[in-house]
Amino acid sequence: MNFDFTKASEACVKCGKCVPSCTIHQINSDEVTSPRGFLELVGAYQRGELELDKNAKDIFEKCFLCTTCVNICPTSLPTDLAIENIRRDIAQKFGIAWFKKVYFFLLRHKKIMDFSISLGALFIPLLFKVDKNTQSMKPRFSLPFVGKRVFPRLNRKSFLNTHDEFIQNSDSNEALRVAIFAGCFSNYHYTKTGDSLLKILKALKINVLLPKKQRCCGAPALFTGDFKTVDKLIRANVDYFETFLDEVDAIIIPEATCAAMIKEDWERFMSEDEAMRARIKKINGKVFMASEWLYKKTKLLELLGGLDVKAKENITYHDPCHARKVLKVFKEPRALLGVNYNIKEMSDPAQCCGFGGVTMQSEKFTISQKAGTKKTDMIKDTNAKVVSAECGACRMQLTNALDKEGIDTAFKHPLELIAEVI
Repeated sequence: MNFDFTKASEACVKCGKCVPSCTIHQINSDEVTSPRGFLELVGAYQRGELELDKNAKDIFEKCFLCTTCVNICPTSLPTDLAIENIRRDIAQKFGIAWFKKVYFFLLRHKKIMDFSISLGALFIPLLFKVDKNTQSMKPRFSLPFVGKRVFPRLNRKSFLNTHDEFIQNSDSNEALRVAIFAGCFSNYHYTKTGDSLLKILKALKINVLLPKKQRCCGAPALFTGDFKTVDKLIRANVDYFETFLDEVDAIIIPEATCAAMIKEDWERFMSEDEAMRARIKKINGKVFMASEWLYKKTKLLELLGGLDVKAKENITYHDPCHARKVLKVFKEPRALLGVNYNIKEMSDPAQCCGFGGVTMQSEKFTISQKAGTKKTDMIKDTNAKVVSAECGACRMQLTNALDKEGIDTAFKHPLELIAEVI
């Protein structure tokens, strides 16, 4: 994936419309770490006026890649693509931290990942208190590098390894059949998300294929600049998807970042491989976020409307950046949840939660925490008992932020909330 830094930089007229809403600029009000600042710097880099030294590396790693600026910009300048591409150059020059290399190796080798997660789950209780209800874990005492952060729970068996590959919910020849792309968070950590989706599909009498050999979508590596890993994961997934594509009506994804990566970034990443782009485009014709497909293609709304729910619980809904800003999916989950729950909108549901990717969660977590606190303040003001979002990354970030701020609001995926009333 090649990117013309100069073209993007020169197209920016420096109007400043993007600056007030920029996630990092709200925390670090420096013109350098604003969208137009980033674009000016990448232009200077391509012109040979800026050296990619450690200072530049630090600046470019502070972007959350939330795409807020892209949505606000009158000409939709792709600041996010500029950042992703310059991070590739940074990774090539400085290398990638050892723990990221280990993580991306595991993402490329699913069987080793499965074994590592299962093994880790055996020893986690020695250091962490595991909460099955929130599907999270917290250190029993302050640990080096992580303090008392809340992390997603590790499970002995992943979601995909817990269920049969084919689940038949109807014998009818007219029954729909879907494949589920679980995503790493739902597969290894928040397994109730996938379990809830299966419960909903069973109620709708929709047959299910759980493709066991699916790999990571590649988003963590893309946001870090490890383009070799991204290329391998995309090609492996495309080859595998094509083996069952004609057998299903849709491939549904309960994770916003994975859905955006597959529907938007895969084809863009393969911009120089026309044959691969054509294959991806064919696949994407059947790819949907879970709530989007359930709302548009099934009778779930009708089913929920027929349920006897005595009292509507107050919830609030957070829009994951990749759902609302990239895929434009935000009405669908609200329509489904609004049947049986009372949605109390926060002041800015589309404000980025501050997850920001692997680098932000490890080397720049102080910045990520500040963004999380801004979001939890909004959640607290709604007095809602539950905050929901169709994204495991948002769940990890907000669960930790809510715990840190001592806010008694639980996090539940919209599919969990729907499955509960069913």
